[in-house]
Formats: sequence, C-alpha cells, structure tokens
Amino acid sequence: MLKKIINWQKRAMKKKEDIKKKIIQNRISKKPVPKKKPAPIYTKTSEYLTEGEVEHYKQLLLDKMREIVGDVNSIEDEALKKSRLDASGDLSSMPIHMADIGTDNYEQEFALNLLDGERKLLRDIIEALQRIEEGIYGICEVTGRAIPKERLEARPWARYCIEYVKLVEKGIVREGESVPEGVEID
Repeated sequence: MLKKIINWQKRAMKKKEDIKKKIIQNRISKKPVPKKKPAPIYTKTSEYLTEGEVEHYKQLLLDKMREIVGDVNSIEDEALKKSRLDASGDLSSMPIHMADIGTDNYEQEFALNLLDGERKLLRDIIEALQRIEEGIYGICEVTGRAIPKERLEARPWARYCIEYVKLVEKGIVREGESVPEGVEID
C-alpha cells in the first residue's frame, strides 16, 4: 500500500514538472503583443472635424441652451414666489399644519438645486461654444486627443475624451489634472 502511494506521488510530481515546462515553453515561444498606436494629438478642430460637423454640434449646443434657459425661467418662477399664498393658491397666508411649511421649504430647496445643476450645464455649453470660436472644439483639454463624435453627439459640451474620463472615474487623476507619467491611456 505504501509503495502505491509513493508511486502515485512520484507520478503527480512528474506531471507538475511537465506542466511547468509547458508553461515556460509557451511563455518563451509567444510573440510579444504589439502595442496599440496612440491616438493622434490634435491642436485644431479642423484637423479632424469638418466645418459641417462643427456647425452641426454648434446647432445642438444652441438648441440645448435655449431649452435650458426656458427651463430655468419656469423653475425660477415657480420656486421663488414671494409668499406661500402666491405659491399654493391658498386664501389664507397661515398654513393649516406645520408640515406645510416644511414641504414648501423642501420644494423650494429642491427647485433651487435643480437650478444650480441647470446653470452648471449652461456654463459648460457656453464654454463649448467658446471652444468652437477658438477652433479647439472636440479636442480633449488635457490629453489633446479627439473626443469621439459619438460622445459629442450625446454630450456636445464634452471637454474630455472617454479615456481621460475613465481615469477620473477610477480616481487616478482629478478632473483637469494632467495624466501622470507611467499611466497609459488606452
């Protein structure tokens, strides 16, 4: 019985050694994987976007800006009414219940937070329109790479390429910081 166990262990050891040899041979014989060519660096929009495409994105930005301005005006009108009487349409200026005051405050704060988000988006759109005028629209502000046209269709105010945004989301860099040396961008 002991002989069988020893023989079994010897065979198992030999199999492990054979597997290790195969792994080493595979590593040696494998050809190195060629690296992807880095995306070209652009300095002007005209190097990769046509005039018609730039005009299309400009129109998208202007349409979105008109939409936001209308939204902001209506939200302001609703949220910033002078009194509870105007806001609710009640005949009495005194709420029936204390919770009504809390609800009114919550609704006003919620509307103001919406306004803040809309104003930030409006600022991003204005900056994108300025980049069009400067001739640098559609180029990542940090890496200098082209922002994919699909991204510009979805978010015409985009400032960064997708690869850079991924680094920001992973916490490797903060928004607006340059990419540290040694960190490769796909």
